Amino acid sequence: MKSVLITGAGGGMGKAAVDLFEQSGYRVLAADILPCEGRDNVIPLQMDVRDENSVREAFQKASETVDELYAVIHLAGIYALDSLVEMPTREFEKIIDVNLKGAFLVNKTFLPLFKENSRIIIVTSELAVRDPLPFTGIYGISKSALDNYAYSLRMELQLLGISVSVLRAGAVDTGMIGESTKQLDEFCRKTEIYKCNAKRFRGIVDRVESRRIPPAKIARKLLSIAKKNKPGFAYSVNRNPLLILFDLLPMRLRFFIIRKIL
Repeated sequence: MKSVLITGAGGGMGKAAVDLFEQSGYRVLAADILPCEGRDNVIPLQMDVRDENSVREAFQKASETVDELYAVIHLAGIYALDSLVEMPTREFEKIIDVNLKGAFLVNKTFLPLFKENSRIIIVTSELAVRDPLPFTGIYGISKSALDNYAYSLRMELQLLGISVSVLRAGAVDTGMIGESTKQLDEFCRKTEIYKCNAKRFRGIVDRVESRRIPPAKIARKLLSIAKKNKPGFAYSVNRNPLLILFDLLPMRLRFFIIRKIL
């Protein structure tokens, strides 16, 4: 039985991925900061991806259960909406630690369990290859950096016969969508230097996030990538036509439009 490690297993996409991979005959190591529910072929791993000691402890527990990993699927991540010149330093560091450093620590630590033809799949974001909207910059920065990290990692690990792929996902119907609305309201309330029209800004966010897909669709795509004999580097799901169109505009026009709207 092939074994896979899934980080962020307690989230919406994580739970869907754990269920589907288990149903498809895999042994799943379900890692999250809080323990997940264990089942016959689901082994919970308590792991804070920001903490190197926590990741090492999870690796030791995993090593007692499995001899090798067929795949590592990175779903651990958090959303943030704030101004790049107002957000607290600790919040900036937290986003980078979870969304970027966490993948680095997990891959580095669990490398001894990888074998030739193992694969790493990292869920980034549609924003990783596009320009973020105002005040979503820190999230876009972290996901873009994650996407570039994955590219560099693939360059290296291909020499060991290990593939690395990214899944650039658009809006997914998880708790993170509600969190974005909450953070938008909070930002508009607390900002001291921007005149923020929360209602107008929320209209933009709602249009961007209107085409949401269920977490199960992400899980099916991850399973499809994992099963490929030779996975490619980049895959996309639920690309937003408004973001695609916006990205095609000249940069000066993009800046002008945002100034006029907000």
